[in-house]
Amino acid sequence: MTEGFATKVATAVAATGPMCAGIDPSADLLGAWGLADTPEGLRSFGLSCVEAFAGVVPVVKPQVAFFERLGSGGMAALEEVLAAARDAGLVTIADAKRGDIGSTMAAYASAWLDPASPLVADAVTAMPYMGIGALRPALDLAASGGRGVIVVTRSSNPEGRSLQTAVTASGSSVEDELLGEVAALNTGGLPVPGTVGVVIGATLEPSAFDLADLGGVILAPGFGVQGGTTETVRTLFAGCAPGTVLPSASRSLLSKGPDVATLRSVAARECEALGTALG
Repeated sequence: MTEGFATKVATAVAATGPMCAGIDPSADLLGAWGLADTPEGLRSFGLSCVEAFAGVVPVVKPQVAFFERLGSGGMAALEEVLAAARDAGLVTIADAKRGDIGSTMAAYASAWLDPASPLVADAVTAMPYMGIGALRPALDLAASGGRGVIVVTRSSNPEGRSLQTAVTASGSSVEDELLGEVAALNTGGLPVPGTVGVVIGATLEPSAFDLADLGGVILAPGFGVQGGTTETVRTLFAGCAPGTVLPSASRSLLSKGPDVATLRSVAARECEALGTALG
């Protein structure tokens, strides 16, 4: 049987600790690092991040928007960064937040999950608000190759909370219904368990849905600048199996660059602290 994405992440976490390091070359961060806001600047930033994070964190998450804003040159830089991360043994999540129906969703899946694509990653983030079923082309392709689809479910941005907490006809919230659908996919709805993960903000209150039953990876952005702490992570994800929770740090971590040794040291320290918090 193909090794599922959740198993791949758990193995990587066991080696280094539980953290996802963002690779977010915004214009501001590029300037702070003394880099030009050009494709070459993106490339240099991304490759420095890979060098710093390899061996000290298990997962990296390039934010696709910061690369695609510079067109074909930016996407070429992203291809290089993803390839370097793979070569360095890092698990990669393309933070693309794609979502559509039919052949369009299949094309998105091919771009990010097909091994023949220059943009292939171990997982891609996706938006579920056309229905989880609309993501099926990506889910099937991910399962066939031991990759993952990480569904935005409980985001911490205030603009999203009214939609995600809205009560459906069944009496459950939208986010709890999504979590239930993900759990069903991970426990029989797909041929490879653990294919589907979720995004849950690290600054929220604990979910009404028992996250220990999810069966997949939980990507938890918001650790650091947005207010997530080791204590909030410990409380929010109490009971989740080791290796299933990936608190994500971006700006709080990347602001320590551009010195690779410093960035590596800070990442290792934060990863260790999160490992202690999550047991």
